[in-house]
Amino acid sequence: MSRHEARFQIGQVVRHKLFPFRGVIFDVDPQFANTDEWYDSIPEEVRPRKDQPFYHLFAENDRTHYIAYVSEQNLIPDDSDVPLSHPDISDWFTMNGSGTYELKKEATN
Repeated sequence: MSRHEARFQIGQVVRHKLFPFRGVIFDVDPQFANTDEWYDSIPEEVRPRKDQPFYHLFAENDRTHYIAYVSEQNLIPDDSDVPLSHPDISDWFTMNGSGTYELKKEATN
């Protein structure tokens, strides 16, 4: 069981360290909680540790929007202030005055 506290929070905009995409966090797993098949598909030389928080993102790059599952070690804060355009964001979040995303009450469990 991981004792790590999540460094990032729901609604925070982050960027991947290695790949050209960014997104907003909509859920956090305290440690890896995806399939072994998914994990094993990552090349060993860049495969993250399982004993850290993993984040679910409404992600986007230059070409598309998608859902990403990313380890904490591979994320950095995105301070660009460039709005995200993922179509699912408006179902879950409202944009607050400071340029961050606030989870809608109806989107919480």
